Amino acid sequence: QVQFVESGGGLVQPGGSLRLSCAASGSIFSIYTMGWYRQAPGKQRELVAQITRGGTAYYADSVKGRFTISRDNAKNTVPLQMNSLKPEDTAAYYCNAVLSKPYPWGQGTQVTVSS
Repeated sequence: QVQFVESGGGLVQPGGSLRLSCAASGSIFSIYTMGWYRQAPGKQRELVAQITRGGTAYYADSVKGRFTISRDNAKNTVPLQMNSLKPEDTAAYYCNAVLSKPYPWGQGTQVTVSS
């Protein structure tokens, strides 16, 4: 079963940038849509960016124009470039397949946007 390891989070000032990495333990080629999710304290996990096997990306309105998702099927990675970060982007970020029953969740990577 594929497992995901997220990294790249940290503390950043408003307006700053971070690049998150997602490394899969197995091939992601068979996974049609990969996504990045986030969960803020006291809130439900939400899907913020997704990308199909062919490279078509979709974004939540809250991050559109600021976040860019990509995927490398050969390297089994799914990076997320986050620009113009806002305090409301503060959350734990996770990558996973976009399925009704996702794979087991990884540990996530914490992003904190604060001055």
